[in-house]
Amino acid sequence: MKKILLVFGTRPEAIKMAPLVKEFQKYPETFDTKVCVTGQHRQMLDQVLDLFEITPDYDLNIMKQGQDLYDVTARVLTGMRDVLRDAKPDVVLVHGDTTTSTAAALASFYQQIPVGHVEAGLRTQNIYSPWPEEMNRQITGRIAEYDFAPTPLSRENLLKENVSADKIRVTGNTVIDALYMVVDKIKNSILLEGTIISELKKSGYDISRLRNGKKLVLITGHRRENFGEGFISMCNAIKTLTEQYPEVDFVYPMHLNPNVRKPIHEVFGEDLSNLGNMFFIEPLEYLSFVYLMEKSNIVLTDSGGIQEEAPGLGKPVLVMRDTTERPEALEAGTVKLVGTDYDKIVKEVSALIDNREYYDSMSKAVNPYGDGKACERIVKTLL
Repeated sequence: MKKILLVFGTRPEAIKMAPLVKEFQKYPETFDTKVCVTGQHRQMLDQVLDLFEITPDYDLNIMKQGQDLYDVTARVLTGMRDVLRDAKPDVVLVHGDTTTSTAAALASFYQQIPVGHVEAGLRTQNIYSPWPEEMNRQITGRIAEYDFAPTPLSRENLLKENVSADKIRVTGNTVIDALYMVVDKIKNSILLEGTIISELKKSGYDISRLRNGKKLVLITGHRRENFGEGFISMCNAIKTLTEQYPEVDFVYPMHLNPNVRKPIHEVFGEDLSNLGNMFFIEPLEYLSFVYLMEKSNIVLTDSGGIQEEAPGLGKPVLVMRDTTERPEALEAGTVKLVGTDYDKIVKEVSALIDNREYYDSMSKAVNPYGDGKACERIVKTLL
């Protein structure tokens, strides 16, 4: 029996690794599957674990108030030492570009345990954009024995770095597996949908406002490189749009980071209630977020995963970053870069609201990130 240890610590990682945990668990005769979470995100991570009914075997619980990248890296690295000695895995699977994935991969390397890198090969080739994610994934890529690339372009990136072709498998992205699992779960339960609608209302947005064809722009923002002036510019653009389009709802689930919330208050004021068609709400559980994304018309974000998920639901994505490690989406036409540039954000959101033909050209483009069977391909590789 092969011992598999899956390690993740943030909410996006958990979303993308959860369906993989479930796929491995289908083969109890072949795989002894264990899960280690680091708690790099705590509350948001636990929500995803509950949704997918995953109980971790190990929990490093590293989250501390005011910690920085040095703290996160050191705590994961030293915490993984004892986990690996106890679990004695044959393969450690990590995901993407977080500090958790890099530190866990390094800890595995120190004990000469093979690492499988899920979502391998994404590159911007600018180590400071996104920061620290670009360097994280490059370091993890150097350590990995198995590279599960989501797209052919990711495979090409790895080949250019002299990664042996027999180490790479193009699988699609596991986030699409997770997305389809959740959408099916919601569609097959009227009770669950009712609970989500109720939770959204408590969070500050009443979905019934979208009756009679009313449009919704869903906004997220959390990237470190946008802290400060970038976020101020984004918020000013959003404020202008709410004034230009009073008939459109703008909903922004706010990240918990104070660097995200401070500029919001600077632009919109201390009291964020009663702002007309602008709704600042608390962070949503994944289930509620997927539901809101499915109901939205446009997604404005600086997130990585949403660039893959939203096109899977036919939603145009405007990315508030200057670079993206997901150029397949740019090429396919499902995504457009607007940076934190006030004029570009206002212009592109306006074009998608006003111009049906332009909107359709993005919403009907084919999502390049997969068919929902990525986890199946990864498990078959390790069988």
